[in-house]
Amino acid sequence: MTGTVALAAQSQGFLSTSGVEIAFLLVGLVTFGAALVTVTTKQLVHAALWLVVALGGLAVEYLLLTAEFIAWVQVLIYVGSVVVLLLFGLMLTKAPIGRSPDADSGNRWPALGVAVAAAAALVWIVVDAFRTTWIDLDGAPQGTTKVSGEILFRHWVLPFEALSVLLLAALVGAVVLSRRKADAETAGSKAGGKR
Repeated sequence: MTGTVALAAQSQGFLSTSGVEIAFLLVGLVTFGAALVTVTTKQLVHAALWLVVALGGLAVEYLLLTAEFIAWVQVLIYVGSVVVLLLFGLMLTKAPIGRSPDADSGNRWPALGVAVAAAAALVWIVVDAFRTTWIDLDGAPQGTTKVSGEILFRHWVLPFEALSVLLLAALVGAVVLSRRKADAETAGSKAGGKR
């Protein structure tokens, strides 16, 4: 009887927290707040900068989960490339720096409903997919370069290639839109000069 009590005292309970769990919760709250500000602000450049905070918070969450490789991929690809590409596209299309009244379409409630439905569907799919999944503690640690590389190049090659094509299309579209505006402005200034 005393051996069982001593064993129970040594093991942590289900709801006991550690410093890593508290840090995970705090960083998660900051990340959630930054993501919320990203989608609610009316200043496009501020939205891109808040997106950097949200994506950086996700990288910290990966570090707290001891997935260092995934954290660095998050920083290099999403914070380093995607946000820079987004800012580059904003600057090429000469998006307004200040408040943009046309950044809000007036469909907040339908958009919120779609976002909540999509989040519920995503949570349901993830919970259902991993309900019976067990982590092999004897194998290579999850989140290491070897395990992540094997999973990435075995199962996720096509989505990553599709994402690269999508980003390339966004960059080409930004260049085309900026060229049309520049051509229209030069044509307008030539027409004004002939008078």
